[in-house]
Parts: sequence; structure tokens; C-alpha cells
Amino acid sequence: MTDTADYLPFVLRGIYVTIALSVCSLLVATALGLVGAWAKSSKFSVARGAAEIYTTLIRGVPDLVLMLLLYYGGQAVVNRIGDATGLWERAELDPFTVAVAAIGVIFGSYMTETFRGAYLSIPRGQSEGGKALGLGGWPLFRLVIWPQLMRNAMPSFTNNWLSLMKTTALASVMGLEDIVNKANAAGRATHQPFTFIAIVLIIYLGLTVASDVGLRVLARRLRVAETA
Repeated sequence: MTDTADYLPFVLRGIYVTIALSVCSLLVATALGLVGAWAKSSKFSVARGAAEIYTTLIRGVPDLVLMLLLYYGGQAVVNRIGDATGLWERAELDPFTVAVAAIGVIFGSYMTETFRGAYLSIPRGQSEGGKALGLGGWPLFRLVIWPQLMRNAMPSFTNNWLSLMKTTALASVMGLEDIVNKANAAGRATHQPFTFIAIVLIIYLGLTVASDVGLRVLARRLRVAETA
């Protein structure tokens, strides 16, 4: 028990990395999802085709495989560009940056379908009514479409966020010092791997429960705001 108590602060410091990775990845995924939803709903066939390829390809590749591909493949590409141009010597990609990019790209494909479905569920008359009032472009989107889009997307958005947060555990295989990486190190040092992995389980469970409750409250407020 003494070893566990001694290493517990070391493990808990990884929570900040896990939360930062989750939030940054969510921002990337949300941005890609909005762009992807726009592309899939676009009148341009090239945009629709590109979005369809993106969502189909990304959802067909295991998350861990894609993360490792970006980590090692991206590093090889960066170094080849450096060798060809002479602008830099051998570079080491930051695991945090690669993890954010990989998880953001992965869940951007799911967010694409989330926002697209939410947009299609908005009654057509809402946009037509806004245009009749003289709204168009950004004002129409901000005042009419966006509030309803977020309200309709919240259930699926919540599920994506919870899955994304749990997927961050895979980043430990790239050497990112998140809570899983630190728990593994503490388990090896103390010969108590089960104890520290159990601690990680409890922490992830706490984060997901808190997130679920918070997003449910937000969804309820969005519904109340719309009916007010």
C-alpha cells in the first residue's frame, strides 16, 4: 500500500494530459464534422464525393492502426521533406500533436454524420421562414440553423465525446505520458499493475459520468431555450 500511495500523485498527473488530449481532439473533430456535414449536403458532387470517401475510409480503419500510421508514417514524411529541402535535420513528431490529429480525424468522420443528420432533421420551413424575414448567409445560420442543429445533434454528440475520451487511452502506445502510460509505469515499478490499472478504470469512469451528466444538462437547457 505504501508503494501505491507513493506513486499515486505520479499517476494522477496524467489526468491533465488525458483531459487536454480529449478537449483538443474534440475541437478538431467538431471542426472536421461541420465541414464534412457541409460537404455531404453540398450541391457540388466533388465535395460530396470527398466527404463520402473520408467517412467511409476512416470508419473502416481501426483507431490504433490509424494512430500508428500517422505517427510513424507522418514522421517518415516529415524527415524526407527535411532531407530533400535541407530545411531541417531529423525531426521527432510530438506524440500529443499526432494523437490530437489522429483522434480528431477519426471522430471527425463520426461528427460528420452527427451534424449532417441534425441538419437534415431541421424542418425546411425554418430556413424559408428566416429568408422571408430577410435573413441570409451567416445571420440565417447563426440565428436559425445553428441553435436547432446543436439541439438535434446533442444525443449523438454526447456519445461521440464519451467514445473519444475513452479512445485517448490508445495514445499511450506512442509514448504519450497520459494517465494510462503513467499507470503502466507505476505498475511495473511496484509490481502492482492490476492496482494502477484499476485506478485508471475508476478515473475514466468518473470522467465519463461527469461528462454525460454535464452534457445532459446542456441538452436540457438547449431544449428549454428553444421553447422559451
